[in-house]
Amino acid sequence: MRKKVILVTGCSTGIGYSLVKKLAQQGHKVYAGVRKPEVISELRRDNLKPIRLDVNNQEDIVTVIADIERECGHLDLLVNNAGYGAMGPLVEMPMSEVREQFKTNVFSVLALTQLAFPLLNKAALKNQSALIINVGSVSGVMPTPFSGAYCATKAAVHAMSDALRMELAPLGIEVMTVQPGAIESSFGDTAVLKLADTLAKDSIYSSISDGIRKRAGASQDNPTTADEFVDVLLEAINKNRKPANIRIGNGSFVMPLLKRLLPESWLDFILSRSFSLHLLASNKQL
Repeated sequence: MRKKVILVTGCSTGIGYSLVKKLAQQGHKVYAGVRKPEVISELRRDNLKPIRLDVNNQEDIVTVIADIERECGHLDLLVNNAGYGAMGPLVEMPMSEVREQFKTNVFSVLALTQLAFPLLNKAALKNQSALIINVGSVSGVMPTPFSGAYCATKAAVHAMSDALRMELAPLGIEVMTVQPGAIESSFGDTAVLKLADTLAKDSIYSSISDGIRKRAGASQDNPTTADEFVDVLLEAINKNRKPANIRIGNGSFVMPLLKRLLPESWLDFILSRSFSLHLLASNKQL
């Protein structure tokens, strides 16, 4: 197997951490992007380099791309994995938090892709192929209460990936969208902690705050391990005919299936009760 030059973002935990470790074990040259490289210093190898990369920092992006160009001259694979979930009722969520959610989950993906494009194009010209992987979510397919901002960003990633796939295909650059289900990581803990910024202290939803916290931590309900996720993803990466979209992990097939098959009124009923919205209506009538 040809050894590749690879850049992965969001490598401090979960999918990113497991992915760079396994890619390096296969002998690839891997750049592991993380805001604090020291947190994954134990992964450093001759062919695995933890690098400072805050995806919202343009200077970081420019520096990383320049380093890869100087050291390798091209980039075979870009994995846009960095992201987080801002949870809470949309009508109360501060717009500053909504903007930050889109900045991290959507705008940074395109910003990094644009700057990495010349190196990906060099790889395509040299090796007849290059690949971009954008990590979306099944939440972008089936939105749920109290995760509207997050779901919207992932739906945007899916749409952006579809357009990029068509635009870059003639150049020999493939684009794969990954839609994880519940994957073991710190995602849920981070989402719960972020409620301090996204949930108003005098929220009209205060009486069902447990339902909001349940949604924030839902990604860690019976999750697929990151290693299991990465094993499936690597199989897809190594195929000659790579899938345009792939769903991996607990819930990644069921949720889109429910969205496709159930009437919206039924789905609304199920999700409203799953996250206690029916109790809010009852409380309002008292």
